[in-house]
Amino acid sequence: MSQTTETAESPPTDADASGADGAAATATEAETTVTVRCTGHVRTELDVYEFEYTFAGDTLRALLDELFEEYPQLQDMLIAETEEDATHSGWAPAPDELPGTWTKNPVGEQTTTYARILVNGHFNENENGFDTKLEEGDRVALVYPFMFCC
Repeated sequence: MSQTTETAESPPTDADASGADGAAATATEAETTVTVRCTGHVRTELDVYEFEYTFAGDTLRALLDELFEEYPQLQDMLIAETEEDATHSGWAPAPDELPGTWTKNPVGEQTTTYARILVNGHFNENENGFDTKLEEGDRVALVYPFMFCC
């Protein structure tokens, strides 16, 4: 069952301030609307599975900046402040020579141990990190699964 809830208000544009003719209007940053899907602890925190969100800009960074301003608890849940916060001691050690191209977001742009941010089903660090371009209708998943132990 999906729900549509809050949408961020659109900031006024220069065209709004310049009057009906718009001749004096300068280009402003475009807005993008994406579908945000939440799982696990994020879903519990926001009490919603899915919602449309409109933000100024067209990158994952711009989306997260606005989203975290509106929901500051999400930043604490999802974003690791240190390398230690992003790495769990239980992960298998990486081989000396990694196959393919492995990239990692820089410190401050990494997710906490089990949390992930996906764009259209792809981990953001496998795209362009927080600078991943977003288009109208893209899906951004905020994933923080419930972990159970025996």
